[in-house]
Amino acid sequence: MVPPTDGISNWMHLFRWIVKLIRDEHGVDEALLVRSAVLEADCGLQIEDIEAVLGVIERSFTVRFPLGTLDEVVKLDELCLLAAWLKGLYKRPDFISDRFAAACQTSNPAACT
Repeated sequence: MVPPTDGISNWMHLFRWIVKLIRDEHGVDEALLVRSAVLEADCGLQIEDIEAVLGVIERSFTVRFPLGTLDEVVKLDELCLLAAWLKGLYKRPDFISDRFAAACQTSNPAACT
Protein backbone atom coordinates (compact mmCIF):
# COMPACT_ATOMS: atom_id res chain seq x y z
CA MET A 1 0.00 0.00 0.00
CA VAL A 2 1.31 3.43 -0.97
CA PRO A 3 1.84 5.76 2.00
CA PRO A 4 -0.53 8.75 2.20
CA THR A 5 0.85 12.03 0.87
CA ASP A 6 -0.98 14.29 3.33
CA GLY A 7 1.29 16.69 5.17
CA ILE A 8 4.26 16.45 2.83
CA SER A 9 5.47 20.03 2.70
CA ASN A 10 9.26 19.78 2.33
CA TRP A 11 11.96 17.51 0.97
CA MET A 12 12.54 15.79 4.31
CA HIS A 13 8.90 14.70 4.51
CA LEU A 14 9.16 13.48 0.92
CA PHE A 15 12.36 11.59 1.76
CA ARG A 16 10.58 9.79 4.60
CA TRP A 17 7.63 9.00 2.31
CA ILE A 18 9.95 7.47 -0.31
CA VAL A 19 11.74 5.43 2.37
CA LYS A 20 8.38 4.00 3.51
CA LEU A 21 7.41 3.28 -0.08
CA ILE A 22 10.61 1.36 -0.82
CA ARG A 23 10.46 -0.44 2.53
CA ASP A 24 6.83 -1.49 2.19
CA GLU A 25 6.57 -2.15 -1.56
CA HIS A 26 9.99 -3.68 -2.17
CA GLY A 27 10.84 -5.25 1.18
CA VAL A 28 14.06 -3.32 1.70
CA ASP A 29 15.25 -3.18 5.31
CA GLU A 30 14.81 0.39 6.53
CA ALA A 31 18.32 0.32 8.01
CA LEU A 32 19.66 0.21 4.43
CA LEU A 33 17.60 3.22 3.33
CA VAL A 34 20.01 5.96 4.33
CA ARG A 35 20.54 9.15 2.35
CA SER A 36 23.79 8.01 0.72
CA ALA A 37 22.47 4.56 -0.23
CA VAL A 38 22.98 3.61 -3.88
CA LEU A 39 19.58 2.37 -5.03
CA GLU A 40 20.87 -0.70 -6.85
CA ALA A 41 24.04 -1.68 -4.97
CA ASP A 42 23.12 -0.77 -1.38
CA CYS A 43 19.34 -1.23 -1.44
CA GLY A 44 19.29 -4.22 -3.78
CA LEU A 45 16.74 -2.66 -6.12
CA GLN A 46 16.67 -3.74 -9.75
CA ILE A 47 16.11 -1.21 -12.54
CA GLU A 48 12.50 -2.42 -12.79
CA ASP A 49 12.01 -1.74 -9.07
CA ILE A 50 13.41 1.79 -9.39
CA GLU A 51 11.18 2.43 -12.40
CA ALA A 52 8.20 1.25 -10.35
CA VAL A 53 9.16 3.63 -7.52
CA LEU A 54 9.42 6.49 -10.03
CA GLY A 55 5.96 5.59 -11.34
CA VAL A 56 4.41 5.67 -7.89
CA ILE A 57 6.05 9.03 -7.14
CA GLU A 58 4.76 10.40 -10.45
CA ARG A 59 1.19 9.30 -9.75
CA SER A 60 1.21 10.32 -6.11
CA PHE A 61 2.69 13.80 -6.59
CA THR A 62 1.65 14.64 -10.15
CA VAL A 63 5.21 15.03 -11.39
CA ARG A 64 6.94 13.61 -14.46
CA PHE A 65 10.41 12.13 -14.54
CA PRO A 66 11.89 12.65 -18.02
CA LEU A 67 13.83 10.10 -20.01
CA GLY A 68 17.33 9.75 -18.63
CA THR A 69 16.31 9.97 -14.97
CA LEU A 70 18.13 6.76 -14.14
CA ASP A 71 21.29 8.21 -15.69
CA GLU A 72 21.09 11.21 -13.32
CA VAL A 73 19.80 9.53 -10.15
CA VAL A 74 21.90 6.87 -8.43
CA LYS A 75 21.42 7.43 -4.70
CA LEU A 76 18.35 7.61 -2.51
CA ASP A 77 18.94 11.24 -1.55
CA GLU A 78 19.29 12.17 -5.23
CA LEU A 79 15.93 10.60 -5.98
CA CYS A 80 14.34 12.43 -3.07
CA LEU A 81 15.86 15.83 -3.91
CA LEU A 82 14.90 15.49 -7.57
CA ALA A 83 11.31 14.54 -6.70
CA ALA A 84 11.10 17.42 -4.23
CA TRP A 85 12.35 19.88 -6.87
CA LEU A 86 9.89 18.60 -9.46
CA LYS A 87 7.11 19.15 -6.94
CA GLY A 88 8.35 22.64 -6.04
CA LEU A 89 9.46 21.72 -2.52
CA TYR A 90 13.21 22.23 -3.01
CA LYS A 91 15.73 24.13 -5.10
CA ARG A 92 17.27 22.61 -8.19
CA PRO A 93 19.65 19.86 -7.08
CA ASP A 94 23.30 20.54 -7.89
CA PHE A 95 23.99 17.05 -9.18
CA ILE A 96 21.73 17.20 -12.25
CA SER A 97 22.99 18.37 -15.62
CA ASP A 98 21.66 21.48 -17.35
CA ARG A 99 20.22 19.38 -20.17
CA PHE A 100 18.37 17.11 -17.76
CA ALA A 101 17.14 20.12 -15.75
CA ALA A 102 15.66 21.61 -18.91
CA ALA A 103 13.86 18.34 -19.66
CA CYS A 104 12.51 18.29 -16.10
CA GLN A 105 11.24 21.85 -16.34
CA THR A 106 9.47 21.19 -19.62
CA SER A 107 7.05 18.75 -17.99
CA ASN A 108 7.08 20.06 -14.41
CA PRO A 109 6.09 23.73 -14.09
CA ALA A 110 6.73 23.68 -10.31
CA ALA A 111 10.41 22.97 -11.03
CA CYS A 112 10.72 26.33 -12.78
CA THR A 113 10.40 28.31 -9.54
